[in-house]
Amino acid sequence: MPELPEVETVRKTLAGLIVGKTVEDVQVLWPKIVKKPDDVEVFRLELIGRTVQATARRGKFLKLIFDDLVLVSHLRMEGRYLLCEQADPVDKHTHVIFKFTDGSELRYRDVRKFGTMHLFPKGTEEFSLPLNQLGPEPLGRAFTSRYLQDRLSRTKRNIKAVILDQTVVVGVGNIYADESLFRAKVHPERRADSLSAAEVKRLHRAIREILREAVSQGGSTIRSYVNSQGDMGMFQQSLFVYARRGEPCLQCGTLIEKQVVAGRGTHYCRRCQKAGE
Repeated sequence: MPELPEVETVRKTLAGLIVGKTVEDVQVLWPKIVKKPDDVEVFRLELIGRTVQATARRGKFLKLIFDDLVLVSHLRMEGRYLLCEQADPVDKHTHVIFKFTDGSELRYRDVRKFGTMHLFPKGTEEFSLPLNQLGPEPLGRAFTSRYLQDRLSRTKRNIKAVILDQTVVVGVGNIYADESLFRAKVHPERRADSLSAAEVKRLHRAIREILREAVSQGGSTIRSYVNSQGDMGMFQQSLFVYARRGEPCLQCGTLIEKQVVAGRGTHYCRRCQKAGE
């Protein structure tokens, strides 16, 4: 599933491709993707004649901002946006097509059909699902080490589960959770309330550093992720633990292990991330 760096890369790419374009028509080929409004025809008619003013992101959600509407889109496992010409063939995995007045089309393609779209009047999207229960942005001012310390001190869940919890902090998924915990030298099974103040500060710093580095490199190309121009992210070349099971730790040489933690395949170094610390 695309995480914050991947969605931010899509956002920036789309900003350069579709801002200023006006919707001539919308074709919904898989109605279940549209969650709001309930009527797909209303969704279509609301967008016709609207111009894309900007793109934005909230956690792992992409926002397409029109004149007076905001489309909130979640890519889920394999959702992708592609800018095409109207003459280009439409494949069977394309489920929503935004036709622009200049002859181009923004196509939403999703092999698994897990993606979602919600349409809101501008300014109301943050007060309803799916955005109204999200925690602070990890690269924003509200995500401080003091805030993180307070949230961790309230729970006995393991630390991996807590930093994956989008109500605690948004945008951190499996890849960047594993990498952040490794950089902070924190074992993923540690109880959240057992972390010392120094460990919390290390983890807070690691989360922010890892995400900034990943954004600067266009995210990680794991499985099928590419941005909206078909370009792959490069951060996977900087991974220390994720997807490196059985390979030597780049810091100590111990073989990287993998086990299920918080319901997710989790990679860590037993020596660098000791369970009792």
